[in-house]
Amino acid sequence: MGKKQNVEPTRHFFTYYNQTISENWNAPALTDYNGTKSYTYGEMAAQMTKLQILMEEAGVGRGDKVVICSRNCANWAVSLLSIAANRGVIVSIMDAFSPADIEGLANHSDAKAMFVSQNVWKNMDVQHLEKVDLILDTDDFQLLFARGELQASAYENYARIYRERFPRGLQKSDVKLPTDNLDDLMIINYTSGTTGAPRGAMLSYRNISANVQYSQEKIPNHAGWTEVCMLPLAHMFGMTIEFLYQVAGGCHVYFLGKTPTPATLLKCYAETKPYMILTVPLVIEKIFKGKIFPALEKPGVKLLWNTPGLCKIVEKKIYKQLMTAFGGNLIWLITGGAALNQDVERVLRRIKFPLVVGYGMTEAGPLVSYEHWYKQPVGSCGKVVTRNEMAINSPDPEHEVGEILFRGEHVMMGYYKNEEATRAAIDSDGWLHTGDLGLMDGQGNLYIKGRSKAMLLGSSGQNIYPEELEAKLNNLPGVSESVVVGRKGKIVALVYPDPGFDWKTISVERQMNLNLQKINTMVAKYEQISSIEIVDKEFEKTPKRSIRRFLYK
Repeated sequence: MGKKQNVEPTRHFFTYYNQTISENWNAPALTDYNGTKSYTYGEMAAQMTKLQILMEEAGVGRGDKVVICSRNCANWAVSLLSIAANRGVIVSIMDAFSPADIEGLANHSDAKAMFVSQNVWKNMDVQHLEKVDLILDTDDFQLLFARGELQASAYENYARIYRERFPRGLQKSDVKLPTDNLDDLMIINYTSGTTGAPRGAMLSYRNISANVQYSQEKIPNHAGWTEVCMLPLAHMFGMTIEFLYQVAGGCHVYFLGKTPTPATLLKCYAETKPYMILTVPLVIEKIFKGKIFPALEKPGVKLLWNTPGLCKIVEKKIYKQLMTAFGGNLIWLITGGAALNQDVERVLRRIKFPLVVGYGMTEAGPLVSYEHWYKQPVGSCGKVVTRNEMAINSPDPEHEVGEILFRGEHVMMGYYKNEEATRAAIDSDGWLHTGDLGLMDGQGNLYIKGRSKAMLLGSSGQNIYPEELEAKLNNLPGVSESVVVGRKGKIVALVYPDPGFDWKTISVERQMNLNLQKINTMVAKYEQISSIEIVDKEFEKTPKRSIRRFLYK
């Protein structure tokens, strides 16, 4: 079992902010990449204060729910901080959801106010919103809707009230963000629409603060360092690890407004030079399949790569090529959300690239396990994060796969207005049942085997983990991505062919037949794939770029 460590108590993340805002008053804090909006730390604090006054005057106070539904932008971040400064509850909803889902989740959360972008607002019908009294535009914080005179008057007068309270403008000494509400609800995070009973994970200020504190203790950042926030802010990894943790250290955060193309992303990295990048395995694997692996197969390079001593030439070249592609200042390349192809991981470990494979989930706000890249064994997701403990629900956790259990300061309060789902997720001893399967070695390193819902049973009852088969398939010629499913007792692979492959010399069908033969020489007999089905478009992804497996059966 990964034991909960003896460490200092959790402190409110605003404890960091009260210091970093003052120390970095004129330094850049939040910037829209390729946009016009940018805040210094002092400007960020001033805008937070103005919005806090507006909410107070509009009757939105401590414990009230406020929706943020917008593309990633600096004003998304300022909106969250203003709600938190007001001791409110942030309700994060993806702007990609349908208008009906957004309205339904706003009602389910009992929201009193909303921050929305124009692409959301233009499709909304305020008549469908039961309790929302105030709606502001995240583009410029203009008023979009006021239910009554109180809200309209609040918007009309908040700027004047701000000037009266701070006639010289907000000063460093005025910044005293609240730190007395650790056990209050901070976030209701909806990661899916209204299918069935909505599941909004309730995360307290303590949950988020413990995540920020762990990150600062384990991988401290500093003023002047830059970060690119590309994951959705409406999800916990983007919100906590690409934004809240960065500002706690005085960093400068750039926001990408939409999912970028690889070319746009690499251009952004070259210009902003981030110290840390969070991404999914799919992005790293595509870089390797497109550039690294083909180069390693060239006869001269292959000879050097496999020759002791001379291999250092190739290793240094690959390291330099990757470091340059990621901006040149990279200290940590962190990935998770799915299994990383082990051939890719072995190359990165061999060249001593700062790759970290972590593990987390929304319900943990989000961190569960982590380890520094130079200590992490191949295939592992690290050790349990401090202030928490982890266990494998198995008689022999080192050799017999079981469900990953987790409890401690990071574990959510439950699902909002969904006691049945809460009881199913958190047992009477406080263990969060993750739904993921894994092993844990004697040093506490976690090895994820797959999702319990995705696991297949072989004909003789053997456990088959689709992600492991997919990792092998995705490394074969002509395969862009794959999903392995069970059908009538047989294992079938759905494959999206690689558009960049040279299909002039071989047909897709012929190559997939060769791949079928090859994969079946690489796996156990009970894992044999019976057929490969070709799909004509990429698999549908979540905002975090994980494949929506449930759509493919």
